[in-house]
Amino acid sequence: MKIPLKETLAKLPLPANAKWPQGVWDIPAFERGEATLLLFAPKQHDYQTPHSQDELYIVLRGSGTFRAAGRRCTFEPGDALFAAAREDHQFEQFTDDLLMWVVFWGPHHGPPEGAR
Repeated sequence: MKIPLKETLAKLPLPANAKWPQGVWDIPAFERGEATLLLFAPKQHDYQTPHSQDELYIVLRGSGTFRAAGRRCTFEPGDALFAAAREDHQFEQFTDDLLMWVVFWGPHHGPPEGAR
């Protein structure tokens, strides 16, 4: 099965909401069982919160800094970044053209400790 980047990108942005005031810049491209593929292109600020599944980000364009598990690393196109389920993570100081595939997979681990 082919999941075309061009067609998925054409669906963005979605309307703004309370969590993403600049518009929603992620969209599901494929779902099957415990696996989901999203196209993600945050603008100005990354408003993510920890997720219940492991995540793998594959950077298509743009660069910046990624924070996860208390560590920071720089990234560029071609890099893959990992965030474990329930782990606090965020993209920081990133370029306006940031675009990546995000793969969620595996069992859901429930909300992070202390989450409401």
